[in-house]
Amino acid sequence: MAKRSGTLLVPTQIWWLLATGVAVIAPLAPHVQPWLTVAATLALVWRAALAWQRKPLPSRWLLLVLVVAGTAAVLWQFRTLLGQNPGVALLILFLALKHLESRTTRDGLAIVFLAFFLALAQFFYSQAIPAAIASAAGVLVATATLLALADPRAAPPAVLRRGGIMLLQALPLMLLLFVLFPRVQGPLWALPRDAASARTGLSDTMAPGSISQLSQSDAIAFRVRFADAVPAQKLLYWRGPVLPEFDGRAWRPMNEPPFPQLPYGEPGSGGLDYETIVEPHGRHWIFALELPGATTAATFATRDYQLVARAPLTVRQRHRLRSYPALQAGRDDGESLRQRALFLPEGSNPRIRALAARWRNAAQSDEDVLRLAESFFLNQRLLYTLAPPLLGEQSADEFLFDTRQGFCEHFANAFAVAMRAAGIPARVVTGYQGGEVNPVDGWLTVRQYDAHAWTEVWLAGRGWLRVDPTAISAPTRIDMNLAAAVPVGDPLPLMMRVDLAWLRDIRFRWDAVANAWNQWVLGYNPDRQRDLLRRLGMPQPDWQRMTAALAVLCGLALLALTAWTLRQRQRRDPALALWQKLSRRLGRRGLARRPAEGPLAYAQRVAAALPQAATDMHAIATLYARLRYGAGAPALLHELRHRMASFHP
Repeated sequence: MAKRSGTLLVPTQIWWLLATGVAVIAPLAPHVQPWLTVAATLALVWRAALAWQRKPLPSRWLLLVLVVAGTAAVLWQFRTLLGQNPGVALLILFLALKHLESRTTRDGLAIVFLAFFLALAQFFYSQAIPAAIASAAGVLVATATLLALADPRAAPPAVLRRGGIMLLQALPLMLLLFVLFPRVQGPLWALPRDAASARTGLSDTMAPGSISQLSQSDAIAFRVRFADAVPAQKLLYWRGPVLPEFDGRAWRPMNEPPFPQLPYGEPGSGGLDYETIVEPHGRHWIFALELPGATTAATFATRDYQLVARAPLTVRQRHRLRSYPALQAGRDDGESLRQRALFLPEGSNPRIRALAARWRNAAQSDEDVLRLAESFFLNQRLLYTLAPPLLGEQSADEFLFDTRQGFCEHFANAFAVAMRAAGIPARVVTGYQGGEVNPVDGWLTVRQYDAHAWTEVWLAGRGWLRVDPTAISAPTRIDMNLAAAVPVGDPLPLMMRVDLAWLRDIRFRWDAVANAWNQWVLGYNPDRQRDLLRRLGMPQPDWQRMTAALAVLCGLALLALTAWTLRQRQRRDPALALWQKLSRRLGRRGLARRPAEGPLAYAQRVAAALPQAATDMHAIATLYARLRYGAGAPALLHELRHRMASFHP
């Protein structure tokens, strides 16, 4: 086996390498399998114990067995060694095991380079601000470790400071590359996911209890910024999946292809303009205020007035939309569509059927039936709660006549069933209702606990009308928010608790910062880049102009940084200033230092020319070499000044 090259690692360097491993593996621990975190931790602890006790490293054969076993475990876990998650798992495993065979600085360099890759891998799982901070911290420690590998005698605070200065010096170039490097459409980390990971959000089916599960989630669904004033809370119905198919318990969407445009005409006035930033949820849905206007280049429309994206939302997307809250559509819907909205399974919910039959017998029109149904829901004193009891097969009957407790999906389910039983076409619409305006940046934030379900009924001559049975029984849910509608004692999401006003203020500020990060860093797409460059004076930004500007500005930045570094180095190195002063003094005798001449060689040449000054010259040169190239103490600088002052060749 070939002998390894490089000097042996000293204890200081080993501790720096272990710190690097911890700094890049720890942020990945929540995203990888627990056994992998435990295995990596044990390997690092083992290496720390060997260094502390000054014991030899394990044999190569034992390490080979550990590598094969770890690789087999990754293969068994993921059924492949290719892909994002297996690749990150192997990197963690190899980095941890590499510590157990690292003997030389060359091995240490391999660990540092692996650490840089793992610091980058954190963005596979999250690109939020905490992930960026964790990655930057890992890069800082890895850079400091590189410096420690070059100079193990330097104190840890000095090494960290030098590493931080190096990263700050690279910051101007990083900003230039970020702003001017031609962007590509789509995410930077465009790797396919190994599996469809679960995401918090609405489903494409609705059954009793399905939406109430979201009531404890503070996760952001989307953000909205209106061109004008924010509409009243009760008007903020964000249309999502429309569910006309009913099997007796669950509601599902129609299986029909979308259209290039919405199936109704857009009014000439009265629209609300706004911009949405939708968080990735893995579906095609775009949540638009009812009712949305014309589709955009990135969206389609469904037959039931929902906007959908051309591809699943796996990254954050921005959409500029217009909606018409007063618009009514569907007057001309065909008989087949209305018949599908009347279907009820045979024998389902018999008590509601009997109730609907009485409404129909007492009414002279569909409008009368609708008023009777709304009056019934109001008089039943139904309780809106986040913890509804479980229901059986006849869920609508049990909710309306037995438990009388439910969440929005219980209300919508029962009302739609009652309307169909009375002969009025009805369907369930899911989405979000309301939102909270952030007073810091003015954006309206809609969270998962704002998820909502309501119904639409079809009336001749009027089309589809929104009827929200939750608003009938619990109007405070629509006029205010979830916290105002639920009974005292129901568990609320942390950020909705009114007794934590200080926490909400912190959340507002953090949300504003995160929103700016999402827009200007993560959302810096080709369109945003072109807009920014036009404002900066580039009238027609294309990749040729951006590349030319990038090359020129990066060159200027490098020149400026080089000049600043040289000036700061000379200004901050008093030993060099004294040495140059000595060279100028000896230059008057024709003994100036040559450009490629080291201090000891220069001292020998001066001693040969001036034998009487040989002793002093050698002492001065030795002091300068220790200060300039070694770990000289401040006392040496004082001695150098003293010898220079008394040196008279």
